[in-house]
Amino acid sequence: MLCWPTRSLMLPVLSLPLWFAACTPDDALRTAPLERPSNETCMALERPATGADVTFTQPWPNLRFHSPVAMRQLPGDDRYWYVVEQGLTNPGRIVRFDGSDPDVSTSETVLDLSDLLNNAGGNEWGVLGMDFHPDFASNGYLYVSYTGTLDRKLTSFIVRYTSTDGGATFDPDSAHEILHLAQPFSNHNGGNILFGPDGYLYAGFGDGGSQGDPSGNGQNTDVWLAKMLRIDVDAGDPYGIPDDNPFADGVGGAPEVYAWGLRNPWRWSFDSVTGDLWAGDVGQNDWEEVDVIRNGGNYGWNAKEGTHCYDTDPCDSGPWIEPITEYKHNNAGGVSITGGYVYRGTAIPSLVGTYLYADAYYGRFWALTYDPVTGEPAPTVIAEDTGLYPVSFGQDHAGEVYFTDWDGGRLYRIDPGADAPAPDGAVVPDLLSQTGCVDPAHPMDAAPGLISYEVNSPLWSDGADKSRWFAIPDGTQIAINADGTWTFPIGSVIVKQFRNGDQPMETRLMVLHEDGAWAGYSYAWNEAGTDATLLAGSSTATFGDTDWTYPSRAECLRCHTSAAGSTLGLRTEQLNRDHTYAELDGGSYNQIDALATMGFFDVKPAASATLPAWPSPTGSAPAPERGRAYVASNCAYCHLPGGTGGGAMDLRYDTPFADMGICDVAPVNGDLGVTDARLLDPGSPDTSLIALRMATLGAQRMPQLGTSVVDEDGLAAVHDWITATTTCP
Repeated sequence: MLCWPTRSLMLPVLSLPLWFAACTPDDALRTAPLERPSNETCMALERPATGADVTFTQPWPNLRFHSPVAMRQLPGDDRYWYVVEQGLTNPGRIVRFDGSDPDVSTSETVLDLSDLLNNAGGNEWGVLGMDFHPDFASNGYLYVSYTGTLDRKLTSFIVRYTSTDGGATFDPDSAHEILHLAQPFSNHNGGNILFGPDGYLYAGFGDGGSQGDPSGNGQNTDVWLAKMLRIDVDAGDPYGIPDDNPFADGVGGAPEVYAWGLRNPWRWSFDSVTGDLWAGDVGQNDWEEVDVIRNGGNYGWNAKEGTHCYDTDPCDSGPWIEPITEYKHNNAGGVSITGGYVYRGTAIPSLVGTYLYADAYYGRFWALTYDPVTGEPAPTVIAEDTGLYPVSFGQDHAGEVYFTDWDGGRLYRIDPGADAPAPDGAVVPDLLSQTGCVDPAHPMDAAPGLISYEVNSPLWSDGADKSRWFAIPDGTQIAINADGTWTFPIGSVIVKQFRNGDQPMETRLMVLHEDGAWAGYSYAWNEAGTDATLLAGSSTATFGDTDWTYPSRAECLRCHTSAAGSTLGLRTEQLNRDHTYAELDGGSYNQIDALATMGFFDVKPAASATLPAWPSPTGSAPAPERGRAYVASNCAYCHLPGGTGGGAMDLRYDTPFADMGICDVAPVNGDLGVTDARLLDPGSPDTSLIALRMATLGAQRMPQLGTSVVDEDGLAAVHDWITATTTCP
């Protein structure tokens, strides 16, 4: 029998307490027969279509352009589209047309840059990018990126132009240079520019060309080549520097630099919902990659090409941020990646929240999803052998995605294929009250048949209050694995509610579908707290002083992997504690005993290591052990054998300290600039990356998903653990 632990047995070699039960006279009450409630309503529904059955249509079949390399809409204006014509063998200009008319057959030039261009050196010269100021309606500003000549050298320019007639024309004499950059070679000029959701102007430049970046521009933070720049065009003339740029004060690098280690970020975009910056970085000889660009991120070039060593071998020790995914030249269908957009439209429900990208030369298109079992990126080819040259993507205000065919001069929209589900064909209910997992009249309460539970050491969720339930189909049971994880039967549903005080923010359902794979669905609560609406992808909201981020379905699976047991908190070491079952008889029972009594397990779990309760009552466990428990519940779902975390760490609670692979071990994924840093430096939290990453926000933060606030109490406990660890085994 497992009982609530009342004493511990210390194992001095491991400095790890194993909490075993001490049976008391009250145990008879805790194992009193409880009746398993019938679950008649909370069932796993059919999985929504995840395939990408698409077709490419020409919304404006009567239009054709000269080497189109970008397409944009005015902020807040759905009528007009603006197209950049690169200007290689034809004029380099920006034209517009009335996109509300499918029969439109003419476009009008709004700005001709032909006389300014240096465009004779190949297909990476000319007019390369443009974007409108977010306040275009009031200031009329357009920003253009092109290659010209300065001091007889090829030079990249970003120049502002002004319209006084709402975008019908832009005055060439209004040109106001923002910046220029001398290009040492003819290729890898980048050229894409966009305003981010923060209102700053971002600009991507390649490494300057030549073979393999011999000058080392990728890792030289003092130069703009191989960088993503971020500037504030509204603060100063010609611009100011955002305060949180990595080298805003000019120390350690150029103040304009936002991220580096990029070979040629030709096309990139912002997710219109989350604000994430997704980029396709063109590779050298072998690998093309997709990156999510973070403030201060180093993406490896030219030490690495994708995840592979290039100029540094071995290359497993460095401050690199690995690509989300990559593909190899030729045999994977391409040689030059074109970054696209995260789909946020309504025409193809199965693609919502999915990143779309292509290979410019092979005309192959991908949708980036995540494997429902492993949580690993799983790019799906949605079109191949198209015969098109997709060199750039566009997105309208409704979230639908388009692309330009550089060679054919056509514009295409990605539409649902003949076999794709209709927009109203979703099988997951739109409202939480319709799921059958909550009381329809009071959706904050679970439906009959669900079982509430608590965990010893919860995952930090930026201080949110939580309630948890699960439901399995009647007549089924949970299998207990040797490592303490639980295998749930098909049709199971796990429900977690997140609150800011009394205000519900999110209810998240993890569902085990008929295909044997889990999926996550987030419901966002309305302000009145009367119901919650299903989200198609990640999103953000503010509740009082709390900024809350809802994960996308793909992001759910980044953590809920099979290696981590899929359900994360529902495991023996977490549930071996007392809990009051308000939905049963109101009594307090050890959860393992209660669930076993009700017949939820095929075999009752054996006694095992149990996490100390967190936050822990005074005296219930030594402070260092609370730190060890915190790391186990917040980090070990990725950092364990077969997990998605980098390196060879095993942070599970029952792993002997000597086998965790952290003590006095040098990092392989960056050192945050700390001299002689270690994953765990005995007695020194200030040089231990486990603690330092917890205290860091941005690209180097751990955990990477689901939190943007430092847990000061958890950090203090981890500091105590590291301080108390004076030597390595």
